[in-house]
This record gives sequence, structure tokens and C-alpha cells, in this order.
Amino acid sequence: MKRLVMIFLLCFAAIGCYRVPDKIEPQVNFSVQDKYLKSLPPPFPPLSPSEREEAWGKEYLIAQKFAENLDLYRAITTFKRSEFLLPPGHQHRLEEIQYQILLSYYLGKRYEDVTQEFVHSALYTATKTFPAYHDLLVILYESYLEIGDTEKSEYVLRVIEHHYPETAKKLRLSTVLIEGNLDELRMAERCDPSKTYIHELLSTYDAKKKSVSKAQTLNAIIPGAGYLYVGQKQSALTAFLLNGLFIWAAVHFYTHGHLAAGIITTSFEAGWYFGGIYGAGESAKYFNERLYEKLAYPELSKNRLFPVLMLKFGF
Repeated sequence: MKRLVMIFLLCFAAIGCYRVPDKIEPQVNFSVQDKYLKSLPPPFPPLSPSEREEAWGKEYLIAQKFAENLDLYRAITTFKRSEFLLPPGHQHRLEEIQYQILLSYYLGKRYEDVTQEFVHSALYTATKTFPAYHDLLVILYESYLEIGDTEKSEYVLRVIEHHYPETAKKLRLSTVLIEGNLDELRMAERCDPSKTYIHELLSTYDAKKKSVSKAQTLNAIIPGAGYLYVGQKQSALTAFLLNGLFIWAAVHFYTHGHLAAGIITTSFEAGWYFGGIYGAGESAKYFNERLYEKLAYPELSKNRLFPVLMLKFGF
């Protein structure tokens, strides 16, 4: 009996040492389609006939065609040629070209480039009079968030809150949904019960998610059981057979007086055993993340909560 108690204590100690956090880190991504961009109006007035004849204007028009078809690399390089050819004194057109470059980087998910280009552009001092100011702020907010600069993303969000309070509310909810912050989501559900999709998402997630601690406990008691719990049958069988083989080998060596071989085999088994506990927890976490992504993506799309779907203008 004492030996059995000791085994259980060792199992729980192992679980404590190799505990996987319950917090999920989902990857909920959205890629915009060219059809959607073409449905959005342009933010700037079209080029005049004389501007179209100038070298910079020709490059600008070509760049716009590339951008509309999401040929973003060629769009960026052509917009930059247009910027280079633009004569001095065309401040508004300069801001327009630089914005189109930022938008192209943003749609290509090159967030670091967005922030670097912004700092060195005329847009750095843009105000609400800039036609695409709303979209510029949305682009900057997500870009700073994606590169991990929370201080600047919060600053941009405060600016958005001042000028466009409804957009700020949507962005806050969007961030919580994309990051999978379940505590914040529950708070949002309590604050605004009218958003029934949050309740449905959380209810379905809670009903179908796997317990990380349960997966680890099961795998500590019977190697492979934790993997079976999360639906990974092949991994469960592999873990069970490997652990069983090493345990049998270790017992065989000890009972036949081969102490050194028994110690070596036991060390290998310890690695497989403790690694299996950690792996089962990671598998449960992975299962929950994929489950959350599957539930969150449709709601983010349907309710236009991806930041890119909050843009008012295209190219």
C-alpha cells in the first residue's frame, strides 16, 4: 500500500514539475482578397490629365494596378519609383504615395516595414485632415501590436478612441478575440450581452476543450493515456509501447543482476516518461488552440472584426 501511495506521489510531483500552462496562444489569421479591396473606394482624388502624363504619375497608375491585384512586391517598388520621381512641392501627392506604400506593406503582413516606413515618411505628422487618417491609424495599431510594441499600439488606440470611438471599441474586442484572451472575453460578454456570438463561442469552447492537467495526469498514470484523451491514437500507442519496452528492459536487467545496464535503461525510460507527461499537456493545449481558432475565425469574419476589414478605403 505504501509503495502504491509513493507511486502516486511521484506521478503528481512529475506533473507539477512538467506542468503546461492552460493559457492558449491561437493563431487566428486573415488574408484579404483582391475582390474585397476592389470593392472599397479610393481615398484620394484621381490624377489630373497633366499628372497622368508626368513620369511619376505613370508609375503611380501602374503601381495602383499591381496593388489592386495584390501583386504587392511590384506595387511597393513601383510606388517608390513614383515617390522618387515626384517633383518637390507636391506634399499631398507625396503623402498619398507614402500611404499606398504603407498599405501595401500592411496587406503583405510586413508589419516591421510598416512602422519603419511610417517613422521616415511625411505621414508621421498627419492629422485628421488626411483623407485616409482612419485607415492609417488602424494599420499602425495592428502593425505595432504584431511587432510586440504594446506601448505604441496603446498610444495609437487612444488616438483612435479620441477621433473614432466606435472603431476603438471594435479594435479592443478584435484584439481580445484574436489573442484568445478568455478572461477578457468573459468580461466583454458580461458587459455587452447583446453580442450573443461571444456567449456561443465561449460555451462551445468550454464544452469541447481538453483539460491540460487531466491529459498530464492520465499520462503520468498510464503512459500514452494522455495522448489518447486528446485524440492522438498513434502517439498514444507509441508512448505506451516505448515506455512498456523500457520498463520491461529495466526490470529484466535489475532482476538478472545487470545493474549498470538497468540504470542506463531507467534513465532512458525517465526521459520518455517525463517527456510524455509534458507532451500530453502540450497536445491538449494544441487541441484547444486549434479548437478556438476554428470557432473564432468565422465570428471575426462575419462581424468584420479583423482590423483589415475595418478599413474604409482601398487603393
